[in-house]
Amino acid sequence: MDLDSILSYCLSKPKSYEEQPFGPWPICCKVHGKIFAQLYPDKITLKCTAFQGQLFRDVWPDIVVRGYHCPPVQQPYWNTIDLSRFPAAELPHMIDLAYEAVVSGFSRKIQSMILE
Repeated sequence: MDLDSILSYCLSKPKSYEEQPFGPWPICCKVHGKIFAQLYPDKITLKCTAFQGQLFRDVWPDIVVRGYHCPPVQQPYWNTIDLSRFPAAELPHMIDLAYEAVVSGFSRKIQSMILE
């Protein structure tokens, strides 16, 4: 997947939107003020549960690594993926999980507002 396709897929999620709060890079995809994806020209960093994060790092070592930009306490909850080496067919699934990880952290009221 190219960067435009990835961004389009992220923005197809209910109530998702794009921001660039840190400058031109990364392009952040958010839902209700929380980031679920950070896009760079050659990589993407995605939110995850600690279990999912470790699973993906075990399945694709050296391609999927802990969120490189995060403080150590947050690293288990973010994965950075080398887009040049990662199977493109798997990326939408990981984006779905990132979006779900963020949405599931909201109250039921906010979840229903997002998913309506």
